[in-house]
Amino acid sequence: MDTVFALFPVVALIWSMTKARPLTAHVALPLAALCAVLIQWGYFQADALTLSANIIAGGLAVLTPVSIIAGAILLNRVLVISGAEQTLRQWLAGISTNPVAQLMVIGWAFAFMLEGASGFGTPAAIAAPILVGLGFPALPVALLTLVMNSVPVSFGAVGTPAWFGFAGLALAAPLRLEVAQWTALIHLCASFVIPVIALRWLVSWREIWKNSGFILISIVSCTAPFFLIAQINDEFPSLLGGAIGLLISIWMAKLGVGLHQTAPVTDRSSIKPPSNYALVQALLPFVLLIIILLVTRIPSWPFKGWLNDTSLWWQFGVIEVSRALVVAWPNILGTNVDWFYKALYVPAIIPFVLTVAIISPILSLSKSQIYQASAETWGRLKRPILALMGALIMVSVMMQGAENAPIFVIANTLASVVGANWAYVAALLGALGSFFSGSATVSNLTFGGIQLTIATQTGLPVSVILALQSVGAAMGNMVCLNNIIAVASILGIQNQEGVMIKQTLKPLLVYAVVAALLGQVILTWLI
Repeated sequence: MDTVFALFPVVALIWSMTKARPLTAHVALPLAALCAVLIQWGYFQADALTLSANIIAGGLAVLTPVSIIAGAILLNRVLVISGAEQTLRQWLAGISTNPVAQLMVIGWAFAFMLEGASGFGTPAAIAAPILVGLGFPALPVALLTLVMNSVPVSFGAVGTPAWFGFAGLALAAPLRLEVAQWTALIHLCASFVIPVIALRWLVSWREIWKNSGFILISIVSCTAPFFLIAQINDEFPSLLGGAIGLLISIWMAKLGVGLHQTAPVTDRSSIKPPSNYALVQALLPFVLLIIILLVTRIPSWPFKGWLNDTSLWWQFGVIEVSRALVVAWPNILGTNVDWFYKALYVPAIIPFVLTVAIISPILSLSKSQIYQASAETWGRLKRPILALMGALIMVSVMMQGAENAPIFVIANTLASVVGANWAYVAALLGALGSFFSGSATVSNLTFGGIQLTIATQTGLPVSVILALQSVGAAMGNMVCLNNIIAVASILGIQNQEGVMIKQTLKPLLVYAVVAALLGQVILTWLI
């Protein structure tokens, strides 16, 4: 009965957003959060004060994803208003007019590199508007970027889900590296399937087959270095793999290697190639974005420590502000529930707002144009704020209760039912964590301990089970509510969140099957 009540908010949410006349996310998610609160209070007998603190923490936590979305939208609006996005489209059209090449270069390789540098849904937020600007329809583009942005996630944001996500398990360095190696191998194998499924939303199977040579080159140019780097390091596989893959993909696209001559998405016969100066201006925001992200996220450099400095600087009532502008509310309502917001480290002010501030004079933007970009950004944020607030409150509430928390009840039920065959569903638990929390890192932090315990109890190799958790957390990015709402907001897609979940669930299940089969092959080989 505990499992039934624990699952009820999740089932109700999925049903309400995928039924014949679906509820919109900004309605369904707050209702699901209310349902979770009532079940925690009425059935699980959760402490009312702690429950209230978790509601407050969940509501305040919306500041993180909303600020990231706002920064991505602001940069996009500035590029559109200044004409830089049009210049970028002209340049990309010059690389190749082949739709498959454009989708692989931007939606796969470019996004792969961005995930390695940043994470937090940034790849879809940046790549999707460029593809729409090239003439591709918004909804299929959103689906493609969500699905494409799964393989590199395990080592996204300079490896944060790997080295930080499993930090609480105190894994020995060799074991942590072994987890990274198995993770990369599973992703490498899945990458031959997942990008192809994503392409199908925008091009026919016939076009995919005709351009299969280039598709294969683009996939391998990212995942081969990704896999090789993971053999020695768990921070840079996605970043360096994506950078190498992007350069090779652009080079091969220019040469037309593996590409079939086909009609472009739109008629570009009247579009002239941009000047070198205009191209530098258009590319500068992305170069700055990547440089700033790299500088602020490499652990061995001092900047990451500076931006995460929690030394108290100022206090106003219960709110504390650190020297690095980390805003915190510790022990909310006298409980052990905390909330904090890293204003300078969350990818919002740095790099997005900082990048906009640097490029505005270079792009000759007037004050009225900057105001227009800001107004358009706010216009796209109104409904997502409600949706994200509902999602985060629901997550916060369902994680209350330690071993008796609803989310752990669900996980333990799965483990008890499956038993020694746990490797078949281990990745699905990781995906469930990402679906709830919106983060592969949080999924690993939340369920890494459970996965470790199950592996120990069943005698399965810890490295393989944790690798499946990592892969599952990455593939969960496809159905992650935060990412779906973010990319829909940036592209101006309204009331389609349920449709997007329903569509991205299909490739997720394919990914899960690939992960399960590979997991069993690895286990058979090891045991």
